Amino acid sequence: MALPDLNERKQRLLMALVERHIRDGQPVGSKTLAEGTGLSVSPATIRNIMAELEDIGVLSSPHTSAGRVPTEKGYRLYVDALLRSAPMNQSNSGNLKRELEQLIHPNLSPQELVGQASKALAELTRMAGVVVVPRRAVTTLRQVEFLPLSGQRVLVILVINRAEVQNRIIHTDREYGEIELRQAANYINHTYAGCDLDDVCDGLLRTMQADKQQMDSMMQAAMDVAAKALQREDQSDGYVLSGEANLLDSTQAENLDKLKGLFEAFNHKRDILHLLERSIHAQGVQIFIGREAGYQPFSEYSLVSAPYSAGDAGAGGSPVGVLAVVGPTRMDYERVIPTVDITARILSAALRGN
Repeated sequence: MALPDLNERKQRLLMALVERHIRDGQPVGSKTLAEGTGLSVSPATIRNIMAELEDIGVLSSPHTSAGRVPTEKGYRLYVDALLRSAPMNQSNSGNLKRELEQLIHPNLSPQELVGQASKALAELTRMAGVVVVPRRAVTTLRQVEFLPLSGQRVLVILVINRAEVQNRIIHTDREYGEIELRQAANYINHTYAGCDLDDVCDGLLRTMQADKQQMDSMMQAAMDVAAKALQREDQSDGYVLSGEANLLDSTQAENLDKLKGLFEAFNHKRDILHLLERSIHAQGVQIFIGREAGYQPFSEYSLVSAPYSAGDAGAGGSPVGVLAVVGPTRMDYERVIPTVDITARILSAALRGN
């Protein structure tokens, strides 16, 4: 989307109009702007400037009113100006940080932290807060051993990553002998040592499906045990969503069908996850306004997102997820942008402490 280059007077007028529209939710007229912009110009001059801004696609004029409202281009110019000018002073930023630190407690589990961050975003912005569940860290298999126990149980000894040892006990459908289990362990160690544990599980399933007819009964049974033993703990992909009801308060009656479409998108998850994933390697806050998202349910909504990380604090950690606020294009960006940014930083710090 090509953005026009505005002179200082036009930019000041646009900023004032957007801020007034965000606050009141109504088209803004020239008289209102003449009283509130600090520009030493008449309402007639302001009308001329507004007409020029409408001609270049920054403003639009609803047919029911003589006032103007910002278009997506107008909001984009406004947001870009906010990002350039550090929208919140240090005092306000400090207050917001303290509020968020009270809502997101570092002594919680990663799953609980994600839930708290989503609720905090919704509570502080009065919009919907979305936090993608952290990506699982890569776990590299070094070696596996299976030892038979009594009562149809098998002890699984996993050596993962550099030298981390994990012991698991699994329950099986029948008792397995030492030879069967050694055969399975030898096969896995020979075929998959050095691979990510998820790839090992996928490879075992593919092998079992492709070669089931050729496998002797002993190997087939042992592979069944191996597949069960190496299965990682379930950590469902998706996101935590809070504050959907907040969107009802900011939606006019004629736009309820569009809100319904957004709620349906929340339920389907896949496309929203894809949209959020576009932000995982972004530097700081990223903002999609209306159709910029490339996703029909967001045509009347904006998404303000930021990646969060985990891992070594000195290295800053690698991104493991994205959090965001979703709300109407007429959202309070001056409040939402720093809220998203600071929440991402606090969640990252909390995860590094786990």
